[in-house]
Amino acid sequence: MPAASFKRVLLKLSGEVLMGSGEGGGGLAIDPAVTARVAQEIADVRAQGYELCVVVGGGNIFRGISAAAKGIERATADYMGMLATVMNALAVQNALEQIGVETRVQSAIPMAAVCEPFIRRRAERHLQKGRVVIFAAGVGSPYFTTDSGAALRAAEMKCDALFKGTSVDGVYDADPKKVAGARRYDTIGFGAVLSQDLKVMDASAVALCRDNNIPIVVFNIREHGNFAAVLAGQGTSTIVQAEEMADARL
Repeated sequence: MPAASFKRVLLKLSGEVLMGSGEGGGGLAIDPAVTARVAQEIADVRAQGYELCVVVGGGNIFRGISAAAKGIERATADYMGMLATVMNALAVQNALEQIGVETRVQSAIPMAAVCEPFIRRRAERHLQKGRVVIFAAGVGSPYFTTDSGAALRAAEMKCDALFKGTSVDGVYDADPKKVAGARRYDTIGFGAVLSQDLKVMDASAVALCRDNNIPIVVFNIREHGNFAAVLAGQGTSTIVQAEEMADARL
């Protein structure tokens, strides 16, 4: 898909992307150096003229569904996870502003002392003024992941694509970390992702993108310069899109 067709994109990052290295969990939950590198990736894309939204997960600090499995009531655990995403959003905002990128954080859970509430028209205005808008706290309700929050915000903001920054360079027919012969798709349809349970994003997020015809581009955010390269059509990625535009090429 040509990058020229994209004007406004949403970048979904897992919270783990912000973590420092370290064995046995010894790394920092939010590593300033790693966060600064991610911020530079975002700044490089913004400098090319794209309107950019960002959603960051909270798994580096607290993962609601895991906590619920250990006995914390699910809704409470999910709210705790939402607060973790606000912390990550503020960290990314700080890193961006330190390199001169105007940024606003909008939270689905109002907390006026630290960020704006999510107001779609205000977010639209920020984007028009060239600011990066970071959406925090998911959808503001339990039982929904930040993947669903990213898909929802991408639809609300009429984004041309949702870019999923991960630690792998696309979607594979098996887990490449466990299966040596796993093969990467260049492109694949939404229906195939759902029917094969390929774990690109959670099913509700994939379905929401399908229903709103928002392609999902899966790429490795840990590779320096890769976000800009993939947008330019030069990097390695997998595009999840409508079946008539995808032929599940490996």
